[in-house]
Amino acid sequence: MARLADNMEAVQLGMGTQLLGHARSLVAEQGVSADEFRYLAARLTESLRDVLRVAESRGRRLRACGEEAAEADCDDL
Repeated sequence: MARLADNMEAVQLGMGTQLLGHARSLVAEQGVSADEFRYLAARLTESLRDVLRVAESRGRRLRACGEEAAEADCDDL
């Protein structure tokens, strides 16, 4: 289960990285419409939500590893 979560986190973080690159390009462009900026803001909001979920999940896992350092899953963190 932990590996599945790790894979999902990697996908979410990768998508966030790609979106950030797109956002930087869009912000640098001239003549971008308000609709395009709203769409970008919506996608950035979704990505931020995902990144916060990843951070919270990893924080919980790190705390659990601190409490039970003998578990094998802790080695992967």
